[in-house]
Amino acid sequence: MTQGGGMTSPADPFSSARDQELKSLLEGFQRETVQLQRLHERIAEVRGRGEAADGRVVVETTQTGALAGLTIDPRAMRLGSEELATTILEAAAEAERDAAQAASDLVAPFIEGTPLDGVRAPDEPPPPEARRR
Repeated sequence: MTQGGGMTSPADPFSSARDQELKSLLEGFQRETVQLQRLHERIAEVRGRGEAADGRVVVETTQTGALAGLTIDPRAMRLGSEELATTILEAAAEAERDAAQAASDLVAPFIEGTPLDGVRAPDEPPPPEARRR
């Protein structure tokens, strides 16, 4: 019912000023939901890249750190199994950091100005300006 005692038209369920405000809030929420869904999809596609042994070992990881690719130049086989394993792990760690940074860069605009802005993950090092203090 509207203030005059009549019913709101089914064609325009948001006829009063309060209803218009609610409509605006709902539309904003729907836009943000779509943006967050796109963000989720982009984060799922993030890949990080890491290299070691002068680029002879290249690792690609997902944003979660899962191995997505490994390229070993035949010259890297001369390193020996133990050194090659260490080199692969170094490249994987670099790739994981790269992917984490890429995901963080995607999320940053969404959390800017919120209480999450500037919050670091427990294993994330402080930014360079914070380490100088």
